[in-house]
Amino acid sequence: MHNFQARDHFADGAQYIAGRLTKGTSGASHAVVDPATGDEVYTYELAGADDVDAAVAAAAEAFPGWAGATPGERSDALHRFAGVLAERAEEIAQAESLQCGKPIKLSREFDVPGTVDNAAFFAGAARHLQGQSAGEYTGDHTSYVRREPIGVVGSIAPWNYPLQMAAWKVLPAIAAGNTIVLKPAELTPFTSLLFAQAATEAGIPDGVVNIVTGAGKDAGEHLVGHPDVAMTSFTGSTGVGKRVAEIATATVKRLHLELGGKAPFVVFDDADLDAAVHGAVAGALINSGQDCTAATRAYVQRPLYEAFVQGVADLMESVRLGDPFDPSTDMGPLISHAHRDRVAGFVDRARSYARVVTGGEALQHPGAYYKPTLIADAAQDSEIVQSEIFGPVLVVLPFDSDDEGIRLANDTPYGLAASAWSRDVFRANRATRDIKAGCVWVNDHIPILSEMPHGGYKASGYGKDMSAYSFEEYTQVKHVMFDNTAVVRKDWHRTIFGDR
Repeated sequence: MHNFQARDHFADGAQYIAGRLTKGTSGASHAVVDPATGDEVYTYELAGADDVDAAVAAAAEAFPGWAGATPGERSDALHRFAGVLAERAEEIAQAESLQCGKPIKLSREFDVPGTVDNAAFFAGAARHLQGQSAGEYTGDHTSYVRREPIGVVGSIAPWNYPLQMAAWKVLPAIAAGNTIVLKPAELTPFTSLLFAQAATEAGIPDGVVNIVTGAGKDAGEHLVGHPDVAMTSFTGSTGVGKRVAEIATATVKRLHLELGGKAPFVVFDDADLDAAVHGAVAGALINSGQDCTAATRAYVQRPLYEAFVQGVADLMESVRLGDPFDPSTDMGPLISHAHRDRVAGFVDRARSYARVVTGGEALQHPGAYYKPTLIADAAQDSEIVQSEIFGPVLVVLPFDSDDEGIRLANDTPYGLAASAWSRDVFRANRATRDIKAGCVWVNDHIPILSEMPHGGYKASGYGKDMSAYSFEEYTQVKHVMFDNTAVVRKDWHRTIFGDR
């Protein structure tokens, strides 16, 4: 059982603007549903255009002061922020599991500590906004590079990792001196609001971090198109990402997109079979498969194929579905009954051309549960192989040569993440070079860390979350050049007027 009572925490509303909770003014309301039970746990007024305008205005007002703070001052504030998040870790974990249905052990051991670590990392990174060394590159001038904050950032985060996505959007932006308006998914506002409250508690000035919780067509599109928003960062599906890009183009703002994925899991014939089996089940089922980096397409070299299929099926059948707040639960429900039905539709359509080895059905339960599912004998060009399902479904296909395995791994529009499994360092190294993805793991799948960048190739978007590379997204790079000669008539002037 959980102790988190959303109605008490957010009695004043689900918008966080200029350091306080307030109610939305769109005239429409939304109910947050516990996906493990189907019960409504909180109803709130959605944000509309006026709320977005108010949040952007608060962020714009806070920007000069926050941008003018020293790197050390911003760093100190972020260190305090990390401390507040750590102190409130259990409360935040319970809120995350309640709204998402994810097992409490995942919230406690992955989402929350990862977010605290992210805050601590960016507290340090705030002091290290690096540029090219100053130098006399022409001989007559001194040049150097400044990194400056962009302004107000408008970010949109998804429902699968609401806490971590809030951190990935907010932390690099404010560490670099920007202010931000974040729109979380309407389904999962709790931890974004707690995150913003923790920022205020840590002494980050009002207006630096704002939350507007509204529908994508209303609050989201208004935020992206807002003329006072200098940058948009979006994480979500590729289809919605295209719409975000269209709107952002009208105001020529900076754009960062982290979109869909269909991660390949390539097992060569010299791989440790047991390790690959365990890695595939963990990589496919994390967060009930609702992870854009989840292992979704396993390509297994033919000598290991049958044993791999059997091993994965056996291990999937041992996974414990149940109450997210039971510490022994391995996998919780999907985010909603509608999404569960969408996942089931992919599997049901696949029955006509592929083999469902295990799973492939919903539980007879009030919650939105779907059994871990393994599918074999599908064609490479089939829907189940090519489309992002976003559920606990793994498809396994055989391959013969190494060339074929890598070709198949690259044969989707996506390129967010991948893994290669081999004991041969040369084989694995080739896979890391030739697989087109923003992250390629070797003999593992899923781990992320604050020091390393996260972002995709191809239809998986562009730009990086986490790491110092994320400052490329959230800073303007300015070249400053000083004349060192004090000469009135420069030699280059003759190309415009006069003679040498």
